[in-house]
Amino acid sequence: MTSVVRVSGVTKSFKLGRIEVQALKGVDLQIERGEYLSIMGPSGSGKSTLFNMIGGLDKPSSGKVFIDEVDIAQLDAYELAWLRCRKIGYIFQTFNIIQVMTALENVTLPMIFAGMNSDAAVRKGMNLLEQVGLGDRHSHKPFEMSGGQQQRVAIARSLANDPAIILADEPTGNLDLTTGEEVIALLKRLSQERGVTVISATHDFKMLNVSDRVVWIRDGRIDKIENREELSISIGRIGVRE
Repeated sequence: MTSVVRVSGVTKSFKLGRIEVQALKGVDLQIERGEYLSIMGPSGSGKSTLFNMIGGLDKPSSGKVFIDEVDIAQLDAYELAWLRCRKIGYIFQTFNIIQVMTALENVTLPMIFAGMNSDAAVRKGMNLLEQVGLGDRHSHKPFEMSGGQQQRVAIARSLANDPAIILADEPTGNLDLTTGEEVIALLKRLSQERGVTVISATHDFKMLNVSDRVVWIRDGRIDKIENREELSISIGRIGVRE
């Protein structure tokens, strides 16, 4: 396997009033192509900050983040926008789909931005909606769909430009237990079928069932990294440990 993401010596500090907060304190991490990786840790641990660094949504105070061996801090605004459009798909806890657009319009929007003609975008968008089980809901707007259906639209949209990486920020945070399990299973299936790398920042211990590795973040540092075969502790005991 080859690394699709490489994080090297990353720190991040920001000011909170007069106080300087160190959100990340020197993180090194390699993420392999095609793996399902979960970043876990308590609130304030730095996991969302690390997630934002990997997604090019924020820049480190020091250190480097490489995607396909490109140092993303060296990219100008146009190059970074191109990278985010073509290489990375984003899924958010709050779905972030556009309320006035149908499911199909939401899914095809990134393709239009990337320059695909509208007929090809519609064909591909319909195919993606069918893959996430929403082929018959393509003309529905978000207010006509459940939370789980909206998140499936967001997953389909994240795949619009065949990204190498999907970044999922608390993808089950606003969903009930059963729907959350369905979304996790769907992400795992799509990861396996497409060979796409899924990186999830999450509090959801159900994510452990599908993760190849789990990176535990604590106090701005990597506390430990566990492989799938090491994750045999019951969810109840993990909850106690956390």
